[in-house]
Amino acid sequence: MAVVAVTGCMGGAPERRRIRIATGSRTAVYFAVGTALAAIIEQELPETDAEAMVTAASAENVQLIVDNEAEIGFTQSDILVAGATPDPRIAALARVYDDLLHLVVRNDGPIKSLDHLRGRKVSVGARGSGTGVTVRRLLEVAGLSGTQLLTPVELNLDDSLKALSTGEIDAFFFSGGLPVSGIKQLAGKRIVDLSRWVTKMREKYSDVYVVRDVPASAYQLDPVATIAVPNFLVVPRDMADDLAFDLARMLLERRDVLAQAHPAAENLDIRSAVATLPVPLHPGAAEYFKSVKP
Repeated sequence: MAVVAVTGCMGGAPERRRIRIATGSRTAVYFAVGTALAAIIEQELPETDAEAMVTAASAENVQLIVDNEAEIGFTQSDILVAGATPDPRIAALARVYDDLLHLVVRNDGPIKSLDHLRGRKVSVGARGSGTGVTVRRLLEVAGLSGTQLLTPVELNLDDSLKALSTGEIDAFFFSGGLPVSGIKQLAGKRIVDLSRWVTKMREKYSDVYVVRDVPASAYQLDPVATIAVPNFLVVPRDMADDLAFDLARMLLERRDVLAQAHPAAENLDIRSAVATLPVPLHPGAAEYFKSVKP
């Protein structure tokens, strides 16, 4: 057995490294960008296997990192700022772009504002998603958090799209970068303006919440404004510095490839990438950004 063990170490193939990227629904932005990033990693890092994992998104992704079940995760920043210090086991690789909260309804329906959700059946995002966290906070500041005021159901994006199309729900929320392909392909939709609630969200929870426009070009609809929150790529704090350096490098150097996978990645640049507070940059990523600082 000793001989076999030595032979395996001396003459066997080197052990391959595995990088799992926790993303979100298949028709959402995280999965599109994560899949492209996985392909880039495999091209540039020898003996590395990378894969994009379908998940419930932000909250689950952070937990997967903490549990050592993923090496990279996409997450909204508000998941990480619940009034406490960030988990010391988590570090940021980069700020990527902003997620915009969509409230999607049928164009021929009666829902034209957040208040019109009273008495309606509404998908508030999948359990473990960043959408769910943001929506729970929004409904609270809007006085709609009680189940007696609306009927919440926890569906992911794909199931929400189907349920709205078939009339099983009256509306759904989803937080993602523009444009969200599943929402773009949905016929007969309208997106509700949520901008009036940003001030209350900032006052009660965090100043990470800002107003962003959903332009007509995103979905070929009338422009509206909504609540936006930055999203980060996060990694384990104990990730090797050289790996974090390379991952940050690939994000910037191969941004054009990521943007081909989804236009939201066009917003990635060195000035915004380092703005990850309250989550500290991983030292390896910080070293890369320092090396290319304009």
